[in-house]
Amino acid sequence: MGSVNASGKSSGPIRRLLSRLSPHDERPHSCPEPRGAEAGRDCTPIGACGDRQIVKVIGTLRTVTLRARAGVPALEAELSDGSASLSVVWLGRRAIAGIEPGTALIASGRIAMHHGRPVLFNPKYELLPPGQE
Repeated sequence: MGSVNASGKSSGPIRRLLSRLSPHDERPHSCPEPRGAEAGRDCTPIGACGDRQIVKVIGTLRTVTLRARAGVPALEAELSDGSASLSVVWLGRRAIAGIEPGTALIASGRIAMHHGRPVLFNPKYELLPPGQE
């Protein structure tokens, strides 16, 4: 077992490992690095998004596909920020100018869980210039 320090807390290898894994800063998550257009905007890492939570996320579109949902056309994209990914779905849309793989964007709305995966339906969004994700 590890040693005990002056404050009476264990300082063993497990404690050191847990301290490295746990967040040291209890402030809300923000965008990875403030850059250009999104400087000062509070974004949530996709990996931290929970069901029915209202979020603003930033990332890069990996894929964009046209699918039918309940007989209605839907443009569906996979947005990734490095921590995780989520689906962004625009119902009733076949295409949106600028929405293509590799595009960086900020999306906001309420998270829904669909088959255990986070989805943003008809989010507000802002396209970012290349290199701004």
